[in-house]
Amino acid sequence: MHNKEEAIFREIKPGDNAQVTKLIRKILVDFGVPKVGSAYADKALNDMYTAYDVPKAIYYVVEQGGKIIGCAGIAKLDNYEGNVCELQKMYFLEEARGQGLGTKMISICLEKAKEYGFEGCYLETMPYMKAAQKLYQKNGFEYIDAPMGNTGHVACPVWMLKKL
Repeated sequence: MHNKEEAIFREIKPGDNAQVTKLIRKILVDFGVPKVGSAYADKALNDMYTAYDVPKAIYYVVEQGGKIIGCAGIAKLDNYEGNVCELQKMYFLEEARGQGLGTKMISICLEKAKEYGFEGCYLETMPYMKAAQKLYQKNGFEYIDAPMGNTGHVACPVWMLKKL
């Protein structure tokens, strides 16, 4: 499609909460992700702004034509001793995929992670989210054999890590 408005990457604002919650839940349902043991059930989903309004955490949205079409964030990995953050809740609507926005989002998040002083970035995903895994690999994430920390996302059996 031509004449698309430029995509704007920015930090989440309180007024974005409802749109972000809807976007994430829609994508999870589209992919058939179990509602239990996945991000679908996270309390944080209802107020993403507040969830990331903590030290060494940040959440970004991508807006195009006034509509949020993607989002992702980083935060310290839950229940983990080391200096590692987690790439969290990265989702793009179908219309936003394949435009290089995911790569841009990952690099924005990883830059921030380095700024915060994290030494590694971890993520969890679903086996059938192949396009996402390719994107992560392309951006330097490698598969690891076991989960790190304890995110509560027991339904996500694919784990990846990138050293920063």
